[in-house]
Amino acid sequence: MKLTVVGGGSTYTPELIDGFARLRDTLPVTELVLTDPATDRLELIGALSRRILARQGHPGTITTTVDLDAAVDGADAVLLQLRVGGQAARLGDETWPLDCGCVGQETTGAGGLAKALRTVPVVLDIAERVRRASPHAWIIDFTNPVGIVTRALLRAGHRAVGLCNVAIGLQRKFAALLGTDPAALHLDHVGLNHLTWETAVRRGGPDGEDVLPHLLSAHGDTIAADLRLPRPLLDRLGVFPSYYLRYYYAHDQVVREQREKPSRAAEVADMERRLLALYADPALDEKPALLAQRGGAYYSEAAVDLAAALLRGAGSRHQVVNTLNNGTLPFLPDDAVIEVPASVGPKGPSTLPVSPVDPLFAGLMADVTAYEDLALEAALHGSRNQVFRALLSHPLIGQYEYADRLTDDLIAHNREHLPWA
Repeated sequence: MKLTVVGGGSTYTPELIDGFARLRDTLPVTELVLTDPATDRLELIGALSRRILARQGHPGTITTTVDLDAAVDGADAVLLQLRVGGQAARLGDETWPLDCGCVGQETTGAGGLAKALRTVPVVLDIAERVRRASPHAWIIDFTNPVGIVTRALLRAGHRAVGLCNVAIGLQRKFAALLGTDPAALHLDHVGLNHLTWETAVRRGGPDGEDVLPHLLSAHGDTIAADLRLPRPLLDRLGVFPSYYLRYYYAHDQVVREQREKPSRAAEVADMERRLLALYADPALDEKPALLAQRGGAYYSEAAVDLAAALLRGAGSRHQVVNTLNNGTLPFLPDDAVIEVPASVGPKGPSTLPVSPVDPLFAGLMADVTAYEDLALEAALHGSRNQVFRALLSHPLIGQYEYADRLTDDLIAHNREHLPWA
């Protein structure tokens, strides 16, 4: 079994390799190919990856190459984890929107749109090359903004599934609070990528007892502190919002905080420098503890589980994925990409039934879905007016003066990645 990681030079990659090594019975990979245009990082991380496999006695081989076509040739699955423009572009995404008093974030708002415009054309080119070289390969997209990128892939007819680590991270968090096995918990997880709510936490499967009321009652203060939202808000909502909802529910507070402290991009850039220094140690043969602070917790487990289900019909029976709506949420278009539990197998994901969604959450989902549709059109057929329309539609912007100014700022900061500009 051959798997290819596009963006294999990422500092995330050792986390992924560790998962392949530990879970080799679930997903018996024989060949793993890392491809990335950054040759220095690629060779450094490739060497560490080989040491990780060797330490854990994994018999598979790891190949590194800058030749994308060779990397995807004959692949059974291709994992996308790329960042067009690198951390420098992310730093821009998180800073220039603040000049308008709008949140600076790399997956939502103006910064999220900038990332989508840089990313979608690159991902579609990669996917076409995968289709030519390995037409039966599955594409697993971990590249943000996952919802928009996955929608682009599916609209173009690719065998693609979007993946995010939020749901698996929450499953682990809830299990720790309850003192139970994570596999025993099923999340009623509903929404769009980075715009989700847990409306129930069921013990024993999709029809099991809902223990979310107990979690909110017994551990509400801890949960609220983690989310950095007030406990009374959680009590009034009666659900568990993902931490990305803080950008909507406490927008102005977030903007004040972002203006007063270093950006997450600056923190990550510093962390990456430290990680790369650690990776260069030829004695290192396991993922370092520092990597846990990089983000992407449990990414490897989610990726292995999803790949195993798609390629072997193995892994968890039900998984939270990003896939086409197709009537699952009746208030959204069929071609919207939603993030919900699904039954996953070699034919792809099949969404599970979702309980009726509170209008408080459904309305925001509908607004952001409309934005994502406009964002995708801007990414595919770029023009200043299309960027303006997408920004004007976003719930975190919504005023024409802000949308006008942010359009000019977005283009100015991303011109090298926007051929039409």
